[in-house]
Amino acid sequence: MHPPTPAAPRQRAALAFIFVTVTLDMLAFGIIIPVLPHLIVQLIGGSIAKAAVWTGAFGALFMLIQFVFSPVQGALSDRFGRRPVILISSFGLGVDFMVMALAPALWLLFIGRAVSGACAASFSTANAYIADIVPREKRAAAYGTLGAAFGIGFIVGPALGGFLGHLHIRLPFWVAAGLSLVNFCYGYFVLPESLPKERRSARFDWRHANPFGALVLLRRYPQVFGMAAVFFLINLAQFSLNSTYVLYTDYRYGWGPQAVGYTLGLVGLCSGLVQAVLVRRLMPTLGERRLILAGLALCIVGYLLFGLAPVSWMFVLGIPFLSLGGLTGPPAQAMMSHQVDPHEQGRLQGALTSLASLAGIFGPALFANLFALFISDHAPVHVPGAAFVLAATLLLAAALIAARVTRRATGIPPVAVDEISPLLPFSELSHEVLPHDPPEHSP
Repeated sequence: MHPPTPAAPRQRAALAFIFVTVTLDMLAFGIIIPVLPHLIVQLIGGSIAKAAVWTGAFGALFMLIQFVFSPVQGALSDRFGRRPVILISSFGLGVDFMVMALAPALWLLFIGRAVSGACAASFSTANAYIADIVPREKRAAAYGTLGAAFGIGFIVGPALGGFLGHLHIRLPFWVAAGLSLVNFCYGYFVLPESLPKERRSARFDWRHANPFGALVLLRRYPQVFGMAAVFFLINLAQFSLNSTYVLYTDYRYGWGPQAVGYTLGLVGLCSGLVQAVLVRRLMPTLGERRLILAGLALCIVGYLLFGLAPVSWMFVLGIPFLSLGGLTGPPAQAMMSHQVDPHEQGRLQGALTSLASLAGIFGPALFANLFALFISDHAPVHVPGAAFVLAATLLLAAALIAARVTRRATGIPPVAVDEISPLLPFSELSHEVLPHDPPEHSP
């Protein structure tokens, strides 16, 4: 064991900031979810049908902008450091939410949503920050904690947004702006830089800062490329929930908004507990590979229960299984971060965020249309839960890929992984920035 360094409190403060950053950002986005469609209705003159079309366009725009800007932010953070990118993004979100709160016309609200998509791409930089300062053997737990921050934001945000929106339709936007600006101020005084100058990229390369150029990075690391495919399939499957959950539960079980709200809150709560508690406790026992495969297997069971449950209580039984799928993400991200050089961590996380955004561009239409087809009169067979069955099939493919690409990693000590993709030991991280105990490497 290495004695704790004097700057250990600064490292804990930095980790706390990243957690708070993601939580506040997700709160800010969650707060506007219940009111954005209603604001669109107001701005277009009261037509719900037109508002539905515009709401879909807003969602697609947000994901498209994230797809484009995630690798840009990742490359910028590799070149200039994580701190300025995170702070500028937080400040940009605050200003953008104020613009959206004041928007007198739909086109300005539309532009505001595009800007928020660009600023929200800083999530990839937050993930790269974790890779900079957390020893490899503890990264899965750290990513699990970050995942819990997403869960907290999505549990509290929509509920708070609904309450504020009841008071005034634009109040949630002002609160979201305040959260983002408070986050900027907190980070300005607390957040240290995690990437020393000697570890940064020599230059900013536009070839690698576009989404397709960033994905080329994944091809250079075979195991990362395979796990990125797993990451994409997981994210694509999740859009079956976004696209069909409300309509499916109404169609099959007669659930209203209250039942939907309670069960979605349960999903968020269970997912947060899995990522914040179970990942940390199971990781030392099972290791990354087993945790990834176990999470995928349990999540497949959850999606099948969702899609095939004939009664509502069986559907609810699927929620814990679906939430246990959260065991997969943190170790998968940790495993990928082990393989990539320190000066490319930002590009890696940017590429992964672009993949998630790409899933968000195509996933909603895929699952919504599949749901519509299999409840229509033209359906080859009446299967209302076809979207969830497809999600389970996608995860089965992800499990087969994960089993194959992680096989060579089983039992390999950290030094052997370093030989596959050279990494500077954490002890070389500038102690003037974020010193901590370096991991013990095998001789």
